[in-house]
Amino acid sequence: MGKVVYRCVECNEKASELHRDYSNGILKITICESCQKPVDKYIEYDPVIILIDAILCKTQAFRHILFNTSLDIHWKLCVFCLLCEAYLRWSSLHGSKQSSDPADIIRYTKEWDFYGMFGLAALELSAFCCGVLWFLWVVVGRLQGRTVELSLLLRALLLSCYGKVLLIPAVIWENDYSQLCLGFIKLFVLTSNSQAIRVILNSSRRLSLTAVCVGLLSETCMAQAITRLPWSIQDMLTSD
Repeated sequence: MGKVVYRCVECNEKASELHRDYSNGILKITICESCQKPVDKYIEYDPVIILIDAILCKTQAFRHILFNTSLDIHWKLCVFCLLCEAYLRWSSLHGSKQSSDPADIIRYTKEWDFYGMFGLAALELSAFCCGVLWFLWVVVGRLQGRTVELSLLLRALLLSCYGKVLLIPAVIWENDYSQLCLGFIKLFVLTSNSQAIRVILNSSRRLSLTAVCVGLLSETCMAQAITRLPWSIQDMLTSD
């Protein structure tokens, strides 16, 4: 089993440890040999502060989460975000059919439309991730000759989609500006994706933004392809 390698949240240099544990429970944060700053200042921070910095898309917070923690909830977070997106689409599909009759509520909970929307959201997310990973593999791996850890990039992309959780309150507190809110949420998720790519590859903002645009194009093409199929899932879902 290989030795764990951490990263300095300030300069991205590798470090063998984040802190040293002395006797009597005394901990001393390791100082980076390159920038002479703490390797990871966030190990003393409250999780709420870390979350706020991540929402603000601070590079240091992303490095802490992606490199210096053993956070392994990306698949669970992915499923939860897909459920949020599926619920948004499902509620939009049945928006005109909503009723206060309890019988209608029970009937809607038994419908398979929600699972169909979950499948559509999963396909679009898969197309987005495949587009981003393919572009980075070609540009960074082949053209630049650098090592590209696709599994680490995929984990970063899935974790940086946490903004999709905001879709639920956007639906619950529906108002005249719902579409504008959804647009801002989408923009926030794409910005987080771009920042995650920058942190993993230590690359320029232009490269990460281009990769996200390629992924967004792949996602759009997938959505268009599904709607144009003769046996379109959406057609089956909306048909009576």
